[in-house]
Amino acid sequence: MQSGQLAAAPAPATVTDAAELAFAAAQRGEQLRRILLPLAGGAALLLVWWALVEIFQVKPFIAPAPQVVARTLYDKFGLLMSNLAPTAFEAIGGFVLGNFAAIVTAAVFVHSRNVEQAFFPVAVLINSIPVVAKAPILVLLLGNGLAPKIAIAAIICYFPTLVNMVRGLQAVSPQAMELMHVLSASRAEVFFKLRVPSSLPFLFSALKIATSTATVGAIVGIGALIIQATYNFDSALLYATVLCGSAFSVMFFLAIRAIELWVVRWETGVAP
Repeated sequence: MQSGQLAAAPAPATVTDAAELAFAAAQRGEQLRRILLPLAGGAALLLVWWALVEIFQVKPFIAPAPQVVARTLYDKFGLLMSNLAPTAFEAIGGFVLGNFAAIVTAAVFVHSRNVEQAFFPVAVLINSIPVVAKAPILVLLLGNGLAPKIAIAAIICYFPTLVNMVRGLQAVSPQAMELMHVLSASRAEVFFKLRVPSSLPFLFSALKIATSTATVGAIVGIGALIIQATYNFDSALLYATVLCGSAFSVMFFLAIRAIELWVVRWETGVAP
């Protein structure tokens, strides 16, 4: 009787191994879908674009076919990259500067309610000023080099990150806060061990949005090429330039997403 029980004992381990294999296969399938579905969506968009141009016989100076744009990307790759480089530098510089300032401001707001009530309306006021009105002021203050372009990108990134970071730092479980008080934790310990981890999902949501807004705010180097292509009715170069800017924005977004997956490794119950 005992020998029969011993012989049957390994069965649960086999079931567990099968479940683990099934779970791993499901994860691989999900990862594959995340890669293939965007590629399929992009391919479908290109197909629709090509079909519309061919069916309606759209003039090339209005909307070139995808293959024409691809050829322009290949022929003028050096020109496109030389114009994209300053835009990328300005976007990354503004992204870092604006988000750093927003994180520091949010930390101050969380620790001082009076400061938040005094200066948060100022942040709202500055954010409400259109970019076309901010740009000339910044050029007068900072000159006509890279500084005003980085400043514009930073200002555009600042407010959304500030709002999300303040919300994230305040989205702390009352039970966890009470436990920290019971353990006589200092304000620094509460901030770095409780508030900062709870704010990371909110912060990365804002950072992913800021990747595109920073690029829009800094699109000056490649923007000049867009204006030149528009005035010359070179629609193929215009489309190629826009695609380069969009590709940079997508890669910037994916880089922040990769950092998020590496940093935020826990499940959160609050959706930012």
